[in-house]
Formats: sequence, structure tokens, C-alpha cells
Amino acid sequence: MPSREDILNAKILVVDDSADNIALMQEILRDEGYRHVSATTSPEQVCPLHAEHHYDLILLDLQMPGLNGFQVMRRLKEIEKGGYLPVLALTAQPGFKIAALEAGARDFISKPFDLLEVHKRIHNMLEVRLLYKELAQYSKAQTELALHDALTGLPNRRLLEDRIATAVQHASRHQQKAGIMYLDLDGFKDINDTHGHACGDELLKMVAQRLVASARKEDTVARLGGDEFVIVLVEIASVRDVEYLARKLIDVIGQPYEVCGHQVRVSTSLGISLYPDDADKADTLLCLADYALYDAKRNGKNRYAMAHEQMGEAAARPHQASAPLGQAALATQR
Repeated sequence: MPSREDILNAKILVVDDSADNIALMQEILRDEGYRHVSATTSPEQVCPLHAEHHYDLILLDLQMPGLNGFQVMRRLKEIEKGGYLPVLALTAQPGFKIAALEAGARDFISKPFDLLEVHKRIHNMLEVRLLYKELAQYSKAQTELALHDALTGLPNRRLLEDRIATAVQHASRHQQKAGIMYLDLDGFKDINDTHGHACGDELLKMVAQRLVASARKEDTVARLGGDEFVIVLVEIASVRDVEYLARKLIDVIGQPYEVCGHQVRVSTSLGISLYPDDADKADTLLCLADYALYDAKRNGKNRYAMAHEQMGEAAARPHQASAPLGQAALATQR
């Protein structure tokens, strides 16, 4: 539950065409201890102000020249996409009370003001509003956790599948190429066995950071689990660009790491599939990249392989696709 300090620090906007009414409400609020109270006599300014400041409570007079309170609430709904209007309607018309609630106001205060009623309704509404925001933030955080790897913070398989599908759709719409890089670390098991899983986890986080730093901003770097990573490539100009990135990643990942007081080295092997060259479906592209990764491993590791020929009716296998980099494979074994 929100604390009293949270409630007193809430952002409040008072809207009334009467300067005297605004002054009275500001005095009531400040006497109660509210610290962030703003006001306007112009109903046209309510939406721009709320879009900028995101008020926790808007005390809104319903009868004003120009835009009335009901019109203002209709415009506020375009800003509050979640449908929760933080509006406390102010009215001297008994018939407006139900209409205000139907229009989206959360509560109302009758004029002339009853001081005890004003304090209670404002406090209660702010308590609900702040609790609503806490729940929304918690829900957002839970969604982020569900879509991202807990260790590295990278997108996980669930989010990756969506990113691949989006990349394929975009490439199809714009007649471009998209690609999948599937990679894992050569010899990662030896790191875990020699230095322990905690050091292995630190190494995985460092690898993730290097991958993100080396990939293009428009591409997605994801972790599938263990030492397996996938990079979704969008808006590919040429296959040569993909191969350049593959060589770059192999070089970057192969640089030494300082982990748990030890200097360790690992290499990486990559499998690459391209849309539409190799397949036109997201799951097939991922499968082909995985096959190509296997081929890179089988042909000596510390290299990449391109998936480019289909064999059989249901699956494809990379054929003569390994691309050595002119460097000896590192001694680490998977």
C-alpha cells in the first residue's frame, strides 16, 4: 500500500475557470500537506499538461466556458491508454454526479465544499491511483522477466521467436534479406568443470555484453540457455555483410576474459541461415542455423557455417559450408 509520504508527494492538478475556486482548493491541499499542487483556469491546457507531467490526480470542474469537464475527460482518454482517468470531478449540479462517473471520473466532490469530505475523497482516490500504478509497474516488470533471460538480461526463446517472425515479415514486405546466427561457446563445459558454475555464469554475462556491443543496434541478441545464443539479423544488404559480422564475432568472443581471478579463453562456432535464400519460415530458419552450427563444430570449431542447401523432404543440412578463418582452433573443447 502507498505510504502517507507517497500520497503527500503525489502530483495534483486543479482545473477551474474561477481563480478564487482554485486559490481555495490550493489552500485546502497545501494545509493538508500536499507538496506538488499545480493549477490552470484553461481547460484546453489540461491534456497537454497531463501528457507532460502525468498527474496522479486531476481535480476537474465540470462547468467551464469553452471546453467543459466532460469534453476534457474525452480528450484525457486518448492519453490514458489504460483507461484509468485520475479525475475527481467538482460540481455544484447533483444531476452531473452520475454523468461524471459514466464519463470516466473516478469520484466527485460536491460544491460548496465540505472540508472533511474533500480531504477523505482526495486521500482515498490518491491511495487507489498510486496502488494502481504500483500494480501496473509490477505487471510490466513481470512481463519483462517472462521475456528475458534472468542471467544476462537478453531476450529469451519466447521473445526471440517473436523477433524472428517480425524480421521475416519485415523482410518479406520490403523484399529484403533477414538472417539467423546460432552460436555457442567451444569448450564452455571445461570452464564450468575447472572453475565452477559461478565463474561460468560470469563468463556468459561477459559474452552477452560482447555480443550486444558487436552486433548492430537494429539486430536482436538472445540467449536460448546454457552457452547458446542467437542473433536475429534484419535489413541485410548482402551475404558478404553477414560473413563479415560472423568473422568479427568470432574474433571478439575469442579474446581473453578475466573471470573469478583467472584469465580464460573460449572460442565460438556459428551457424547462419538466411531468409529467403534458405527458408521462408521462422522455425525452419532457426532449425537450419542450428544444423549449420553443428557443421561448424564438426569441421573444427572456431568458425562459421552457412546453411544453403536442403537435403531430404523435411530438413536441410549445410553442405561444404564451413569457412575457416585462417587461425588455429583454440585448444578448448566443448
